[in-house]
Amino acid sequence: MHALVAGLLSLVVVAVPDAQIGGSAPAWPSFRGPDRSGVSKETGLLQSWPEEGPKLVWRTKGAGRGYASLAIADGRILTLGDGPSTAGGDADEYLLAFNQADGTPLWKLKTGAPWTNGSPNWQSSRSTPTIAGDAVYVLTAHGDLVCAGVADGKERWRKNLKTDFEGKKADNWGYSESVLVDGDRVICTPGGEKNTLVALDKKTGGLVWSAVRPGDRGAGHASIVISEIGGKRVYVQTTGGGALGVQASDGKLLWSYEIEKTTAVAPTPIVRGDLVFFSAGYKRGGALLKQVPGGETGVQVEEIYPLKKELANKHGGIVLVGDYLYGDSDDQGIPFCAELMTGEIKWKERTSGRNSAALTAADGRIYVHSADGTMSLVKADAEKFEEVGTFKLPDAGERPGWMHPVVFDGKLYVREQDEIFCYDVRAK
Repeated sequence: MHALVAGLLSLVVVAVPDAQIGGSAPAWPSFRGPDRSGVSKETGLLQSWPEEGPKLVWRTKGAGRGYASLAIADGRILTLGDGPSTAGGDADEYLLAFNQADGTPLWKLKTGAPWTNGSPNWQSSRSTPTIAGDAVYVLTAHGDLVCAGVADGKERWRKNLKTDFEGKKADNWGYSESVLVDGDRVICTPGGEKNTLVALDKKTGGLVWSAVRPGDRGAGHASIVISEIGGKRVYVQTTGGGALGVQASDGKLLWSYEIEKTTAVAPTPIVRGDLVFFSAGYKRGGALLKQVPGGETGVQVEEIYPLKKELANKHGGIVLVGDYLYGDSDDQGIPFCAELMTGEIKWKERTSGRNSAALTAADGRIYVHSADGTMSLVKADAEKFEEVGTFKLPDAGERPGWMHPVVFDGKLYVREQDEIFCYDVRAK
């Protein structure tokens, strides 16, 4: 059984508000980018890699132990990690900032005790920070939601999802969500029947509204995404109880698609127009729903297809490129391609890497980070599987590499525990 590390978790195609973007320049400000799709808008990138891999621009230490991905905005890279090598032997967890140009550490803020529950491979930080303007928001595995300044790392406020909102997890692996910033609010998932979702004032942390799903089993590891249905702004999320949609203005529960209890629910739902695709691991599967205006609440869902086991995904994420889904088969390290509208598998093949695979996409290519530290480049082609590049990250393998890679500003950024690597992937 693997831990769910959703600073890592996947899947989304939806417009995210400008409030989530740091400054006016292009950014990758939160988990899986500005629209949380995991798909970069960049073009002019290498379509294949040389045998030794793309050019290494820099590598740096000090990210700590953990599985959080990277948020990038205004020349800074932010992540979360336990016991960073720059902390002088302190094993506690830190929010960390680095210079995007050369990887130089800029500042660190202690967020609290490390997460040490369970197997060593399941421990450590896992939530990717969210940058919004001059502030950054990050959620610890213990449920501490911390707001700090991007420029200086000084803490501004903090709330705890368990003690302040009576939240609960649906499993034993701690909180992993990357919170959503929408306008002047921060939206997150305490989980459970008291406060399934909450909206907070982004400047003070004060409660704006609470959304409740009766009988909710508790928070999973997914991150909230946004949809627009019949003139309503809807927050779509999955918890241990399944998928749900909440009215953004006041937290009213609009619809709920419940599933049988499973070990854990990790991936973030995909939203495209009125469609919602969500997946859960441990052979549970993926399902496609359609949001429809109407009904007692104003929005209801229709099932296009129920959970299909072949679309299960634990924590490596799924990306939607064109009309096809690409993701790891549960955590087997065997990526698949499937048609979104039918769920039909087009291919399922192993890359050069081994064990679970975390994915992102850019310029017609899928970037696969395998748990053994192998990076692979795969064509986003539903007709056939073709790997067009692979290399091994230096010194990888001490712990599984579950971190989601990032393609931004012509560079590939990959974290391997305490180190961050930056590669030039622009076509010459």
